[in-house]
Amino acid sequence: MTEKRDYYEVLGVDRTAGEKELKNAFRSLARKYHPDRSSEPDAEEKFKEIQEAYAVLSDTEKRQTYDRFGHNAPGGSPFGGFGGGSFNINLEDILGGDFFSSFFGGGSRRSRNRGNDVIVRFSVNLESIYQGTSEELDIELPTSCEDCSGTGAEDGDIISCSNCGGQGKIRARQQVGPFVQDVIRDCPTCSGMGQIIKTKCKTCKGSGQSMKETKLRFNVPKGADDGTRLRMRGKGEPALRGRGENGDLFIELEIEQHEWFERSGADLVMSLPLDYADLILGRTIILPHIDGSELKIVVPKMTNSGETIEIRGKGLPRSRGSGRGDVVVLVKLQMPSKVSKSEIKHLESTRPEYSSEDLQEIIRSDANKRRQ
Repeated sequence: MTEKRDYYEVLGVDRTAGEKELKNAFRSLARKYHPDRSSEPDAEEKFKEIQEAYAVLSDTEKRQTYDRFGHNAPGGSPFGGFGGGSFNINLEDILGGDFFSSFFGGGSRRSRNRGNDVIVRFSVNLESIYQGTSEELDIELPTSCEDCSGTGAEDGDIISCSNCGGQGKIRARQQVGPFVQDVIRDCPTCSGMGQIIKTKCKTCKGSGQSMKETKLRFNVPKGADDGTRLRMRGKGEPALRGRGENGDLFIELEIEQHEWFERSGADLVMSLPLDYADLILGRTIILPHIDGSELKIVVPKMTNSGETIEIRGKGLPRSRGSGRGDVVVLVKLQMPSKVSKSEIKHLESTRPEYSSEDLQEIIRSDANKRRQ
């Protein structure tokens, strides 16, 4: 069994620490190691340890006993004789209600009752990303029910919740290890609203919402990345029963595949399959670019398969910073699907003979070029 640490050491205070210093130390450590806040794997054990230390040192009688006997106090309780059972520490009083509101659905009712965000996916092509465009989208979105003004009640037939007294919250006690703490929770009867609908709206069946066809207009920025989210504030789902602000609408861009270009950041990458004669003799190729202009690709004589040709400033606009990326062309040897007997005979007559030493030198030279 692990030996217990000194309670003063646990809280990081001197043995002469007063009530205020103990409380401040406990507050700081409890906020840091509370299991609902901390991501550390041993947070729960540390939280129990500091609660135990504070429960003993904040009690005058238990502290005197601990100062005299340490962890060997008589009584045989789980805490070395300090009380047994559980310690009733009101963590809300010590840590503050705002601490618990952050993970019990709290904060102010206005922020807690905010409507949900809505995410819509929208496909765009590389041409749109290259130039930036204005788009329109017809979509059904949730809006406040016009018949009940979003309350969900017929003719405003709403009463105050008797369980929470219209506050939307109730005080409850929660066991954390051997300790009991007071917490504030949403009222289960009214779901934290503080009100109960007596007669539901016939149009929205009490939801306070209805679907409405909406036309959205938005701009696709130049050089936008796949997965970019465009935010439209207040265009999301209405707050429950109209008591709060609307959520936001996010339009998530999905970049469609191009016929031959792949995207690498702001660069446009493509492969160019050529036959042996084009690699030996060189060739100029004209392709339609995504902005409607002509893209001129000059393949020099004696180009090796696997080499790249860069065309500066013809890529996508940089989403961060200025300028554009490049078009990067990967040259590849395109093997013929059929070869005639005469072509085979010609190739055999022109094929060079390499000694083992010559081949090693060619491989070595190619490796050095790749490393430059």
